[in-house]
Amino acid sequence: MCGITGVLALPGSAFEVTTDFVVKMRDTMTHRGPDGSGVWVSPDGRIGLGHRRLSIIDLSETAGQPMDNEDGSLRVVFNGEIYNHAEIRQELEALGSHCWKTDHSDTEVILHAFEQWGIACIQRFRGMFAIALWDERTSQLWLVRDRMGVKPLYYSIHHGRLTFASEIKALLADPEQRRAVNEAALPHYLSFLTTPAPDTLFEGIKKLPCATWLRIDPDGSMHETRYWDPLDHPRNLEQATEDQVAQAILEELKVAVRLRKVSDVPVGVFLSGGIDSSTNAALFSDGAGEAVRTFSIGYAGEHASYQNELHYARRVADEVGAQHYEKLLTVEDLLAFLPEMIRLQDEPIADPVCFPVYFVSKLARDNGVTVCQVGEGADELFWGYPGWRTALRLQHYNDWPVPRVFKRWGLAAMRLLGKDRNFSYEWLRRGSEGLPVFWGGAEAFTETHKRRLLGPRLRAASSGTTSWDVLKPIWERFCSKSGPRPSWLGWMTYLDLNLRLPELLLMRVDKMSMGVGLEGRVPFLDHKLVELAMSIPEATKTQNGTLKYILKRAVRGLIPDEIIDRPKQGFGVPIHDWFLDRLGSEIRRELEEFCARTDFFDRTEVFRLIEEKKAAQVWYLFNFALWWKAYIRT
Repeated sequence: MCGITGVLALPGSAFEVTTDFVVKMRDTMTHRGPDGSGVWVSPDGRIGLGHRRLSIIDLSETAGQPMDNEDGSLRVVFNGEIYNHAEIRQELEALGSHCWKTDHSDTEVILHAFEQWGIACIQRFRGMFAIALWDERTSQLWLVRDRMGVKPLYYSIHHGRLTFASEIKALLADPEQRRAVNEAALPHYLSFLTTPAPDTLFEGIKKLPCATWLRIDPDGSMHETRYWDPLDHPRNLEQATEDQVAQAILEELKVAVRLRKVSDVPVGVFLSGGIDSSTNAALFSDGAGEAVRTFSIGYAGEHASYQNELHYARRVADEVGAQHYEKLLTVEDLLAFLPEMIRLQDEPIADPVCFPVYFVSKLARDNGVTVCQVGEGADELFWGYPGWRTALRLQHYNDWPVPRVFKRWGLAAMRLLGKDRNFSYEWLRRGSEGLPVFWGGAEAFTETHKRRLLGPRLRAASSGTTSWDVLKPIWERFCSKSGPRPSWLGWMTYLDLNLRLPELLLMRVDKMSMGVGLEGRVPFLDHKLVELAMSIPEATKTQNGTLKYILKRAVRGLIPDEIIDRPKQGFGVPIHDWFLDRLGSEIRRELEEFCARTDFFDRTEVFRLIEEKKAAQVWYLFNFALWWKAYIRT
């Protein structure tokens, strides 16, 4: 796990890459790689690669990056882990045509796999990765992001060069990189709490979508390809019994966790006391030579909007014989953390859970652990959110053969009653236009509400557009791959696998954990498990209306029944309670200043939300304002 960066001078440009230029970009990310660094610049000054190292697999100096192959024709910088690197290496060694200089580096496996199979080698990789590979033989640069988007990769083209990095702040180290708000993307941020790929909230800075590679050819032309899709490899489970499906899930989970235990440094588990993290802890501790280390976060005091789960976490830790650590956080911790949160985010990730993720990562790092398993993905794969149950029910209602004119009458009535900012109005509007009801597992504002929230200039500029514009390509891809009878639950999972998970949930894990030099691994998003989950019939997942029905069946007996059967509670923050305390005063002050200095938002609408104590929605605006102040304001 590391931080990578680089720069390519484009044809016809007078720009020359220097070591100092690459090092300046690289060392903005020292937190991602505190164990070492490397840099390589081609003799002709056309390309440079930089790397910050967090040593996890093969700790030797020979495993450092940038790494080249035996004849220097290929060079790579790589962030992530190839979990099945040992078996790929065995396959390559059997071919007998490769010279190896490391003992067991997964980075060197990438080089020789590319030598052997070209870009098709990534189909063999089971892991998480952001890869930049320079092929001297063809003068081509390849940028690759892993299937699930666990690892981010950003790039920018300007002033005759292409720059890329694991974090935006590295790109901003280029003195000619413009700092401006991507105003066309702002309405989508207000929908999804993040900016959907390939955009970022920085004008001119892109992020590579998940499961995508980008090739830059010698003439400067660019070719982008989506190399994997969760629906590409379906299993036929229509006739499988529930016991067979549950057993298949458990077997894939065992493999996914076993692969993610491989490390030359200590590995632990984030433990909330829910099904997902408890399953990780139980499977991780199975056969372990020593007690697994588990880490949990709670909040000091009592809060109406969030109840601590620490007693459940302790129960699981005791069950698996873990060495357990926990920490209680306060509103003072949050206020003190805000500047660092904004620095690490790079662009707004408007989920307050960034706060506890950072501190549970720090808790692990402070107690000698460099790698932790996290539970992201299970809710999306196995119908785990109460809101999804509501959305699925509404979608089925919408499918009834009701003339659209009646839906339009309903919309008109709601407008007259002043209810057009509500999501009930938005869902009905989507239904009346023949669109899916579900637009993602995390929606901040409705389309109507966004129109009111944006300032007059941006309101006019975004007229005639909605956030369906960024969802439509995902919808069309889903429909083309899901056969004649697409599942609505399948759409919900597919959408979140393409947007919310890679650009919000996994992004917060990457940015906050790497902020303290900790690697986060995600067993539930092993691509083989994802392919299995996408093949499970909707009726099997939603049996009896029970959330995570088939996953619960799979892990019953592995973790305590009281963990499986307790009510669902997400990993959250008592934002509403703290909004009524010191946090509210800080938010009001920052948003007052922001509205006075910019025209992005309508001040009246912003402060109406504050007066109505809409803490979550106000937080999204607050996050944007703090980012603008730190990164854009001059």
